[in-house]
This record gives sequence, C-alpha cells and structure tokens, in this order.
Amino acid sequence: MIDKLEFFIALANEKHFGRAAEECGVSQPTLSAAIRQLEDQLGVMLVSRGSRFQGLTPEGQRVLEWARRIVGDTRTMREEMRAARKGLSGHIKIAVIPTALAMLPRITTPFQERHPDVTFSIMSRNSLQVLSMLENLEIDAGITYLENEPLGRVTSVPLYAEHYNLITASGSPLSDRDSVTWKEVGDLRLCLLTADMQNRRIINKLLEQAGATAHPTLESNSMIVLFSHVRTGRWASIMPRNVAKSFGFPAEIRMIPIVEPQVHHVVGLVATHREPFTPLVSALLHEARILAAATHD
Repeated sequence: MIDKLEFFIALANEKHFGRAAEECGVSQPTLSAAIRQLEDQLGVMLVSRGSRFQGLTPEGQRVLEWARRIVGDTRTMREEMRAARKGLSGHIKIAVIPTALAMLPRITTPFQERHPDVTFSIMSRNSLQVLSMLENLEIDAGITYLENEPLGRVTSVPLYAEHYNLITASGSPLSDRDSVTWKEVGDLRLCLLTADMQNRRIINKLLEQAGATAHPTLESNSMIVLFSHVRTGRWASIMPRNVAKSFGFPAEIRMIPIVEPQVHHVVGLVATHREPFTPLVSALLHEARILAAATHD
C-alpha cells in the first residue's frame, strides 16, 4: 500500500505516467498496474484516463491528501528508526528563494559540522514553488518570505529581515547619494528578478506606492546574473542588503539604502507541520532557531 501511495503521489505531481514512472525508478506498466491495484483496493477511480493522464477524480484528490499524510508519516518513522540505529544521517532537500541563497551556508555549514553523515540538495525556486514542493513531499524544508502571501499549514522559523538597497556602479545616476527614494529608483535603467518571484512583486508594489512603475530592461531569476550586469555600469538593481553584502562588492559598486518608505520583509525556514517531525527536519529547525537567535541578538 505504501509503495502504491508513493506512485500515486508521483503521478499527481508529474501529471504524466511516463515521467512519474521515471521519478519512481520503475517501468510505466509497473506504475500503471500499481495505480489500478490501488483503485481496486479502495473501490474508487482515482485517475481520469484517456489516451493520456487527464487529472485526478474528486475521489483521487481526497485520496491524495491521505496519501501525503500516510507517506509523510511513514518516512518519518523510517528515518527515526534509522537515526536510532546509526545516528543522524540521510539527505535533506531544501528549496530556497533566490534572495536567500547567499545566507544558506549559515545553516548548512554548522549543521554539517554537527552531523557529518547528512548531505544536502539545494534548489533555487520562487516562493509559490517552495510551498508546492513542500505540500507534494518533494522537499524537506524551504526558505521563503513569511509575511507577504499565505503559507498554509507549515512550521516556520523567522531568520532575518530583508532591507532593500539600490545597487549601482560608481559614477552612475544617484551613485553619490547616501539614500534614495523609491520614486527616484523607478526612473533608473533597472535589472530585476523575474515577475514570478515574490521579491519582484514586493518591489513592484513599493514602486507603485511611490508613484513609479518598474520597467526593467533586463530580468533574470538569478541574483548572480543581476549583479554581473550591475558591474557593467549600464544597469542598477534593487537587492536586499544581506544579498548585496554577500557578493563582496568591489569599490566601484555602491550600496545605497532606499527610503520613503524604508521597509523590510521577513524571510524564514518553513517545513510541513507534522508531529513528530523527522529527525532530519527537527535538527534543521533547531539549527535555524540557533541562527535566528544569533541574528536577533
């Protein structure tokens, strides 16, 4: 039953029998047979079928909720028993918004020093993808904004607050200022994160409230791409202060606080709320709380 529920979750995530089978490491006929057996066991149709996957039935949607709960609890039990036998070991998958990637070593480094048998996979995703991947059991934890958009049923640990700065090359417009306003920033040639990023939605709203509109001439989902274009002197960008500092800016790059209004948004670690947590997620939350306490001291 557990294996069949795992296959069912993969199918719901991938929305394609072939991709789901590949994700589970089985043949497509094996996965299809398992789904049919699950339907026979439960006595309902779970999947709308035609020549290809057409979605879940209403019963399938309800079973998906149970499947996530049961599979999540099973993984927790297995991990807890493995930790009892061998100590903390295993693999943690974390999805992180681009603006928080630079601070992640402040969690992963001390965590790995305490638990050397634990490995990590880190993925850059937007805030909506982080929450979707958590719900679908594709990741163990995420780092995202905590205040701006609904998080759902998660446990969260606030880590730090983003404060926004104009990042621009020396000699470019406004580069000689000690502070700038959002209205002034809106008139610059900007490179910004893509519109699917919550950071961009935050910036758009702040510019709009100041009577300006974002018209970036370059967009990317990578902070490194944005910074590399700022260094050419032809673009400016808006970045959280902690991200800007992580690049180790050369002298020719200015980091100028944006005021009127001067705002901040809280970023934190999130994990699916369940009791008990897996030993790995529990240890990760503990590490995040240590960082949060140090940041707020």
